[in-house]
Amino acid sequence: MPLYEHTFLARQDVTQAQVEALMKEFQGVVEEGQGKVTKQEYWGLKNLAFKIKKNRKAHYAFFNIDAPPAAVTEMERRMGINSDVIRFLTIRVDELETEPSVQMRKQDRDERGDRGFGGGGRGGPPRGDRGGFGGREGGSTFRSRPPRDGDRGPRPPRDGEAPRVPRPPRDSNPGSEG
Repeated sequence: MPLYEHTFLARQDVTQAQVEALMKEFQGVVEEGQGKVTKQEYWGLKNLAFKIKKNRKAHYAFFNIDAPPAAVTEMERRMGINSDVIRFLTIRVDELETEPSVQMRKQDRDERGDRGFGGGGRGGPPRGDRGGFGGREGGSTFRSRPPRDGDRGPRPPRDGEAPRVPRPPRDSNPGSEG
């Protein structure tokens, strides 16, 4: 029999228990069609990249299926009818993975907590230490930067143009005489 990986998304206002009931229901549909679900995973409530049917979040569920195509087609038909399922995807694969999926391993890693990095959230120091142009706290602004005279040297004159004379440095507080 062909092998499939199937993921579906349930609405955000559905409870986890209802999602697990949906998973059992769809597993029953596959088993009615002489197939079997070899692995089930509930990945949790996650943010969506964009709104789907007015939902910003969705419950993710995953199946590994070993079933004839007719059983998978029937399961997909019933998912399309069910108003709690907002999206689904079935992919035919050559072999099924037996270990936990990447999403489940990611959840395990998240539960381990802080690994001792700084308070930046992604490792490294907190981001309040940024100097330089464009920082929110402190840093420099365009007017407070030193002149760029030493960067590249003077520009060569163009054809028919007199050589350039460097300008004197700008007064730090223009308009405040005295």
